[in-house]
Amino acid sequence: MSLLSIGTVAFDALETPYGKTDKIIGGSCTYIALSAAFFLPKVNVVAVVGDDFPQEYMDTLTSRGINLDGLQIKKGEKSFFWAGKYHNNMNSRDTLVTELNVLADFKPEIPASYQDCDYLMLGNLTPQVQIEAIQGLNKRPKLVVMDTMNFWMDVAMDDLKRVLTMVDVLCINDEEARQLSEQYSLRTAAKLIMAMGPKTLIIKKGEHGALLFQGDRMFYCPALPLEDVFDPTGAGDTFVGGFIGYLAKTDDISFENMRRAIVHGSAMASFCVEKFGTERLFEITEADLASRVNEFRVLATF
Repeated sequence: MSLLSIGTVAFDALETPYGKTDKIIGGSCTYIALSAAFFLPKVNVVAVVGDDFPQEYMDTLTSRGINLDGLQIKKGEKSFFWAGKYHNNMNSRDTLVTELNVLADFKPEIPASYQDCDYLMLGNLTPQVQIEAIQGLNKRPKLVVMDTMNFWMDVAMDDLKRVLTMVDVLCINDEEARQLSEQYSLRTAAKLIMAMGPKTLIIKKGEHGALLFQGDRMFYCPALPLEDVFDPTGAGDTFVGGFIGYLAKTDDISFENMRRAIVHGSAMASFCVEKFGTERLFEITEADLASRVNEFRVLATF
């Protein structure tokens, strides 16, 4: 089943209690595609970079089965750049630099070869761009999943509510769910958010796992306790990439299979945090994933 991911391919500069990096490859679409590509032979990507984005980075992505035919390269412009510093508890961070650069006027251009995608993953972008991406497809995919953030709730709520009517699954964290619904109880929040359009809701709770809601059904996947969390950057995108990658691989969007997809996404995210940036995602083997999923099974079965 074909998967199309639309989001950011960018530069990150990271600092955690374990060390710091100069500019490395980052962006929501990068983490989503690398995670999903573990389950699929090919993941199609639509994003934009400047001509400062190294060919070496693009070759690295294509070597993992990521199709960059939809990657726009803007001549004479710079790629999106974000720099952040994590606090000692690794649960909070300070944004040091945000340079939108090419992202400021990004218009998604979907190649003809991507048009028949079965699964669409919309990474964190402006709601208007997410709307344009959906409208840019000739036919509706089997499943449309989107991520968003509290910033868009602050500055573009009308557009956000519009795109919510166009998607099947929304993936947000607990703080965002409370802001969007204006309810503290996540169970109550889930009902209100699903009434806005998406029939399925995933609420990420970081080190406390993730909740899956659909109608009156609910599933909780714990996070795997890890000895060391080296860098949490991209963990949420890796999670949702694993989720939709697993669904596309199995081509089963039932609630029961979504439960399994949540576990596989959580397993992928647990690898991501073990090293800086995307580094760990290039090292995972099928045996590693099977062992990690089994750890989740043992942790949650009684």
